[in-house]
Amino acid sequence: MRTCQTDRQHPIPRPLKLTADKYIPFLRGLAEQYAATDYLAPEEISNACIKDSDALIIRTRTRVGRELLDGTKVRFVATATIGHDHIDTGWCEQHGICWTACPGCNSQAVCDYVEEALNMLHEDGLRAESLGIAGLGNVGSKVKQMAERRGMKVIVSDPPKGIYGDLTKADIITFHTPLTKEGEHRTFHLCDAAFLSRCKDNAVIINAARGGVVDEEALLKSGRKCIIDCWENEPDINRELLASRNTVAASYHIAGYSLEGKINATMMCMEAFRKFFSLPALTDEEKRLPLQTEERGDSSAGWLRRVTEALKARPADFEKLRKQYRFR
Repeated sequence: MRTCQTDRQHPIPRPLKLTADKYIPFLRGLAEQYAATDYLAPEEISNACIKDSDALIIRTRTRVGRELLDGTKVRFVATATIGHDHIDTGWCEQHGICWTACPGCNSQAVCDYVEEALNMLHEDGLRAESLGIAGLGNVGSKVKQMAERRGMKVIVSDPPKGIYGDLTKADIITFHTPLTKEGEHRTFHLCDAAFLSRCKDNAVIINAARGGVVDEEALLKSGRKCIIDCWENEPDINRELLASRNTVAASYHIAGYSLEGKINATMMCMEAFRKFFSLPALTDEEKRLPLQTEERGDSSAGWLRRVTEALKARPADFEKLRKQYRFR
């Protein structure tokens, strides 16, 4: 989703300054070709630090709004994520600040995560015949195709698209919606106590969408099995839910952390940045430069079990584990 026309020209008569989250992969070597770039940890990105910045490239750990941007020169914000609930989009739009996200950048990675979750449940003896999917966007569409390939019956619900399948009839229910707290189709606590009470007795809940889509306290009280990647109040996650025997798998918000997904996100941010400021396109060779030293991570069988073991053993290290995670 974008709220600015990145193909319009917004040139400025001085060298560009960019501030970026230092944990965004593949950005070093690209950004410097366009702007003087400061790389900071999310907790270091403050109003004082970005006073003279023209643009920001951030992740979900940076809250963007009046407190951060008021009085700065920032005119463009890109988040290297599919979600944008960490951006006060209304405030940005009122103050002429362009913002952009990266919808679909990691959709295949999240789909792969859900398939690994299904494999894990199958190995543990759950013979699920049906999958309920909340949200038929970039991720949900791929998950639907994957489940159908596996021979599962698929039930889809996406009210904004006029799709009202009854998810409570599914053996496994997976959530792939944005997090919205207002409006007719708000998704905050979409999976709440009332929803859980209507589900099949042995239904399993998967949240690889956004923390807050699932009411974790209600889920814990329901005694239902679950697989959780996105948590409310990250990194201070619900340790009681994490430790529960019903939490079959748990991870540290890395469902979308694949090599392909991260490359896509960074390239989408840089392309939007380039267009907004009327900068020349990078050559194919320039695009390849920062990618050559990156290592591939663990994609071998059972990786979700290993991630789960690490998080359950070290819940206080949620953020550290996330930062150190090697992309699949």
